[in-house]
Amino acid sequence: MFWASGFGVAKIGLRYAEPLTFLSLRFGLIVALLVPVFLVLRPLVPSSRAGWGRLAIVGFLIQSVYFGLAYLGMSLGVSAGTAAVIASLQPLLVAIAAPLVSNERIGRGRWAGFALGAVGALLVVTAGEGFQASFDAGVWLCVGSAIGMAAATLYQKRFPVAAHPVTVNLVQYVVGFATVAPLALWLETGSIDWTAELAFALGWLIVANSIIAVSLLIFMVGRSEAARVSALFFLVPPVAALFGWLLLDEVIGVQSWFGIGMALVGVRLVSR
Repeated sequence: MFWASGFGVAKIGLRYAEPLTFLSLRFGLIVALLVPVFLVLRPLVPSSRAGWGRLAIVGFLIQSVYFGLAYLGMSLGVSAGTAAVIASLQPLLVAIAAPLVSNERIGRGRWAGFALGAVGALLVVTAGEGFQASFDAGVWLCVGSAIGMAAATLYQKRFPVAAHPVTVNLVQYVVGFATVAPLALWLETGSIDWTAELAFALGWLIVANSIIAVSLLIFMVGRSEAARVSALFFLVPPVAALFGWLLLDEVIGVQSWFGIGMALVGVRLVSR
């Protein structure tokens, strides 16, 4: 649910700020919120330099690569729906690489689940008006974003680190800010149009799409197989469509409902 909401809300924020500037603002505010919490709680931290380094690598892959490339892609005109469906296909990358990286075994039933999930996600997005099929620069940036998330999932599973969620989030967003902010200063004007919509987008992305969603992802990867966790991304387009139906009175046609059903069955097969 939190991941699904992120694409549309980010698209709102990108109306009022350039992508790297918007992302830097988001990361900077999260760090400002987490530092006092970290100092008060004094949570569990990695016991070695290698542990800190592994947290930083995962942070770079998720925050800088996944979010950074996705925001750049959407700023170039990629619709939120297209970005969502590209992100939802990253479980296939994880399924292909997981047996090599973490010795996970993926049987025929789970492969069938991956196929159903992928087709279901595609059906949901292509049923709407916001889908774009041309492979321009923005779409390729979103493909790179999906690869970044797949790499983060596999790396986290292969090299787990014992640390408190506050520690994990703080390291991730410090790394994200340290890598994205210099690029924003170099490549963008830094212009921000402060509006109520921008404030809403920042607030939602900071709490729901950043702190809560990333914490849940890291927790689930640590407790389950990478392929099973990544399969949940098949639900991103269907959940986004349901949000539009429930909250915005958007119509869900027969194709979308069929796609939602396929995605749910696919995730169920992968999770067995």
